[in-house]
Amino acid sequence: MNIKKIGLTALAGSLVVTSAHAGAMSASGTASMALKNDSGTQTGKSWTMGNSVILSGGGELDNGINVSLSFELDSGVDTGTGTGPFDSHSMTLSSDGLGTLVFAGHGGSSAQGAIDTTAAGDLWNNGSGITGITAAQSGDNSMFYTLPAMVDGVAITASYSPGRASQDSHTAFALAYTGVEGLTLNYGQGDSGAPGSEVTSTTMKASYAVGSFTLGASKTEADKTGASDREVTSYNVAYTVSDDISIGYGVETFDTAGSSVDEEMRGFNISYTTGGMTLGAAQYEGEGIGNSATSEKDRWKLSASFAF
Repeated sequence: MNIKKIGLTALAGSLVVTSAHAGAMSASGTASMALKNDSGTQTGKSWTMGNSVILSGGGELDNGINVSLSFELDSGVDTGTGTGPFDSHSMTLSSDGLGTLVFAGHGGSSAQGAIDTTAAGDLWNNGSGITGITAAQSGDNSMFYTLPAMVDGVAITASYSPGRASQDSHTAFALAYTGVEGLTLNYGQGDSGAPGSEVTSTTMKASYAVGSFTLGASKTEADKTGASDREVTSYNVAYTVSDDISIGYGVETFDTAGSSVDEEMRGFNISYTTGGMTLGAAQYEGEGIGNSATSEKDRWKLSASFAF
């Protein structure tokens, strides 16, 4: 009896995409509008709008693997490049024994990039003039794998971004621990960038919820080839006033190697959620913008977002 032949035949049969037992596609959407302003100016006001529709669904195949597809329609990406109005899209294969594999045609993330948002929520990314420190791996044609659960409270992820004409292939991994009630710990590391300007990024995060308070801290370091290393340290405290109202205060400090002035962002926010609507207000203060001791920027933002 040819055991090898039988085994290979069975494996090939299990990998063939067969008909789904049950499956359906559904649509969900988000919309938002916001008013931003640079304090102290009459011409600094600007309106923004966000909108997207996500088509998603799937089903279980004859071989027991669950397959799902997600496709985002977003007019904001139609910039004359011929790619709009289609945005992020991915396919997911999963099973209890194999884990979860996400293949992202566009809009994917590395394992490290998925956790590198600062504890304060990327305050710098609000038109302050501060630049983020990580050069995230390309999200196009990338693979993101979550291992099956092996230890309670521990999750392991890994990612791979294939090389192209302008960059090498890149890998990343991340660990998450949630084994203690209210506590979340994350660690991730990955590489990115074109040959000669590679970046190795490392992220460490922790958050702890006790009662109505949630305390968070994070640190991300970017070791750059041929450029100054950069790191950001962040802290945040959030308070849940009620099921509908929450407030928070956060700080982000950027340290660039060779610079005597750090960039710092501070932000205060409040939000009110009812049904599928969230109303928010935020105030931002920045110092040392562009590593200049005299550069400051204050901004405020009012927003309304809707999920349907």
